[in-house]
Amino acid sequence: MKSLRELYTVGRGPSSSHTIGPTRACCLFREEHPDADRYEVTLFGSLALTGRGHLTDVAVRDALAPVHTDILWNTERTDLPHPNTMELRAYKNGALTGEMTALSVGGGAISIPGRPDTESPEVYPETSYAEISAFCSANRLRLSDYVFLREGEGIRDYLYDIWNTMKQSVSDGLTRTGELPGGLEVERKAQYLYNRRHIDESPQTRENRLVCAYAFAVAEQNASGGEIVTAPTCGASGVMPAALLYMQEERGFSDEAIVRALAAGGVIGDLIKTNASISGAECGCQAEVGVACSMAAAALAQIYELSSADIECSAEIALEHNLGLTCDPVLGLVQIPCIERNAMASIKAFNAVMLAKSLESKHKVSFDEIVEVMYQTGKDMNHGYRETSVGGLAKIYAEKGK
Repeated sequence: MKSLRELYTVGRGPSSSHTIGPTRACCLFREEHPDADRYEVTLFGSLALTGRGHLTDVAVRDALAPVHTDILWNTERTDLPHPNTMELRAYKNGALTGEMTALSVGGGAISIPGRPDTESPEVYPETSYAEISAFCSANRLRLSDYVFLREGEGIRDYLYDIWNTMKQSVSDGLTRTGELPGGLEVERKAQYLYNRRHIDESPQTRENRLVCAYAFAVAEQNASGGEIVTAPTCGASGVMPAALLYMQEERGFSDEAIVRALAAGGVIGDLIKTNASISGAECGCQAEVGVACSMAAAALAQIYELSSADIECSAEIALEHNLGLTCDPVLGLVQIPCIERNAMASIKAFNAVMLAKSLESKHKVSFDEIVEVMYQTGKDMNHGYRETSVGGLAKIYAEKGK
């Protein structure tokens, strides 16, 4: 498995697979063909169908500027190596001087077919939760200590920086009001949720309201192109910060405890990224918000110092009960239903941990099994529900002319 540095990355929204990934591909191509006087980029699959709403064209042109770039939108081709496929070509005096195919595989990561030199090194030799759990048991390690061992102590400082960025994204989101860009006329709601205290508000209702406010804050920052942390993607970036900031501000957990939680949650995300997918275009929103919910559940279980088995159970329950979640963004924007889904998933993470603690050893489904099921479910999902904006809520919304 790759380093958690590739799972948790700092970037600008609204989409890791549609903006951060294409930007990386374009920067690499520009470095290899710096003398071009014109670039041509063809976007396929989900990149073509939702790229305008996700600002893919803006990201591509910015990355290749100041050289003129022509963008072609191919929504017809279906024999793609990945739903987020792009082809780049460089020209000099009218002649083709270079070309490259790039796949934006989720979370901002890219893959260049036939180019193993562009792949980052493997950091974790274990590639299943069963293997990791066995290693931790044999060496008497907590899941977070396992991360520090495999990655080296430098990962601790990196995760501290990630946590600071997450907190800042919540803070920034809570101070902003007004309408989000894109044409849907969606009003920011984070500040409203945060301040709307009910006279007879129960502790549970207050917890849910604050967690949702934090999730809305980050998701709205992402939707407006603000700086966030992929966890594991831009579209799901509000789930982890919401759950963890609530635990720090309301329950008093230290930054060190949160960093350890990020490490444990990161292992879960890394396993899913390795054995399945974190791409909404490949497996629907279960691969984005569903994975974020699973990561947050594992992180919360780590904070509560639960056993490796209970961390597994928490992550499994969270992912299992997001199975089949579609990715159907209205107008290709990361707003409806994406923002509310971040809030709901952050609450569900708390419930998953509660259920895992209650079940103890009675749970029958392993985390590795549910990851396999999620991937199969995503592959079976109709393409209209995999970040194409031609099915589900996106279709109904468009048909009603809203």
